[in-house]
Amino acid sequence: MNIDLHGFGPAMMAGTLMTVKLALCALLLGLVLGLLGALAKTSPVKPLQWLGGTYSTLVRGVPELLWVLLIYFGTVGLMNSLGELLNMPGLELSAFTAGVIALGLCFGAYATEVFRGAILAIPKGHREAGLALGLSKGRILSRIILPQMWRIALPGLGNLFMILMKDTALVSVIGLEEIMRHAQIGVTVTKEPFTFYAVAACIYLGLTVIAMTGMHFLEKRAARGFMRAE
Repeated sequence: MNIDLHGFGPAMMAGTLMTVKLALCALLLGLVLGLLGALAKTSPVKPLQWLGGTYSTLVRGVPELLWVLLIYFGTVGLMNSLGELLNMPGLELSAFTAGVIALGLCFGAYATEVFRGAILAIPKGHREAGLALGLSKGRILSRIILPQMWRIALPGLGNLFMILMKDTALVSVIGLEEIMRHAQIGVTVTKEPFTFYAVAACIYLGLTVIAMTGMHFLEKRAARGFMRAE
């Protein structure tokens, strides 16, 4: 079947590249926030537990679209004040940066619970064995806890990344030219909504398949040494 995009093919490809960049940057930010949140929630220090729990509950309780809008429009005054202070008038947060922060914030909140569950799934005897060997708490965390945590958390993180990939479409509301933004422009110009939205759906599906393949490879690699040979 010949699909005529009326010259919008390169634009859709550029939107795909922007979507991938946005998803990967938000993923990196979200992993850091999620790990910090999980360590805070599993910490014996009560203020850290409260901080991690507040972050997780607050962010998950607000829709992702609202976070995108709040971060993009809510930082206008802050950025203007910062621009005046630095003698850089017109300083503002770009749509890409706002999207990365908003999506990374949301991903991190859900990843916090995934990491927390993975940490709690590790037997306490492993920590006790590390202490018996004279390892410091930092080395126990880096050499014993984190490697096992990643293996347990990977399936859950993979599901969250699939959701993150689709949530990148939300950033089109603030003008970022990703897949859905270019599809909407194509629909406005050509009046062919089914064609462009079907192409966008196929692109998202293709990205999902690629991500699933990558996650399957990472899960198999992380499970080496834990699977019984057939």
